[in-house]
Amino acid sequence: MDKFTTLTGVAAPLPIVNIDTDMIIPKQFLKTIKRTGLGSALFHEMRTHDDGSVNEDFILNKPAYQNAQILVAGDNFGCGSSREHAPWALLDFGIRCVISTSFADIFYNNCFKNGILPIVVSEEQLETLMHAAERGSNFTLTVDLGTQEIKGLESGSIGFEIDEFRKHCLLNGLDDIGLTMAKAGQIDSFEAQTAESRPWV
Repeated sequence: MDKFTTLTGVAAPLPIVNIDTDMIIPKQFLKTIKRTGLGSALFHEMRTHDDGSVNEDFILNKPAYQNAQILVAGDNFGCGSSREHAPWALLDFGIRCVISTSFADIFYNNCFKNGILPIVVSEEQLETLMHAAERGSNFTLTVDLGTQEIKGLESGSIGFEIDEFRKHCLLNGLDDIGLTMAKAGQIDSFEAQTAESRPWV
């Protein structure tokens, strides 16, 4: 998993509440167990018309936001089913940070396991960020995980809270497997002691 330290990028405004995981990545794209290749299907039903043509009015299809790395979204982002394909699709598209007033618990947890930083802000702060993001590629935000600040706003930075353990994992690029491998020495030592003391096991 890639480390998340400081991210500077274009922020795409998506002022829609209750964006569920089926909206993020529809069910027909869940056949794969690979974490790559899902970016093209991100928000598929909003990014394309029924005939398969591109919906040029959707925010991520607009030239200014096609390389967005930050998503500023409405309340209760990531609700619905627990599919981990949702953060996979966001990450494959290039989104490394999602900012909202609240997230569904399972989606929120899955973000950290995949190198995405979900940030909870107040309604007033979200409104400020939405307005700023509407400026397109002429405006970039900087998300500093170390200092826990969103920078680049004319009104000043916005601080955010994050669990210290999750912060440590993101800063060091540690997913569940990485956390286990970090203790490889201790695991090997335990196995060696077990083999010596209980050779029949």
